Order: sequence, then C-alpha cells, then structure tokens
Amino acid sequence: MASQQLSDEEITSKLHAHPQIRERIISILSVVEADGSGLRRADDAEERLVEEVRRMGQEAMQAWALSQIEQTEQEVRRTGRAHREGKKN
Repeated sequence: MASQQLSDEEITSKLHAHPQIRERIISILSVVEADGSGLRRADDAEERLVEEVRRMGQEAMQAWALSQIEQTEQEVRRTGRAHREGKKN
C-alpha cells in the first residue's frame, strides 16, 4: 500500500466527512492517553484498542460500500442504462 502524505487540514477535513471514523479515533486516543478510561492493565487496554479498531474497520467498510453504491447509481444515471419507469415487455 502506497504511503500518502496528507496535511493536518486534509486529515481534519476527511474526518469531518466521516464522523463515525472520527469518533473511533477519539476513542482510541482516549485509551492511549488514559483519559479516565479506568484501564489499569495492559491486557485491558489492548482488548479495548482491538475492539475500537475492529469497529472502525466495520464502519470504514460501510462508508466505502455506501460510496460505491452512490458512484454506481451516478454512473447508471449518466449512461442511461437503467429504466426506472415503464412497463416491462
């Protein structure tokens, strides 16, 4: 996978476009910074981090799928390959 360099502003913009990912990042940072998470053992922190990353992956896949659906719909409308109305022959 190619490394991509983004500015802080670009990252912030992308996170605002995907609030569910933003919330997961905040949760991960709260574990890393021990912000009142109540986690005292490394095993507990690891378990929490793995769960947060798993959820973020699921949410990222859902966002990707919705984006693909939207792109496909736009392509079909642009090319005129779909007929929404009319009688089936």
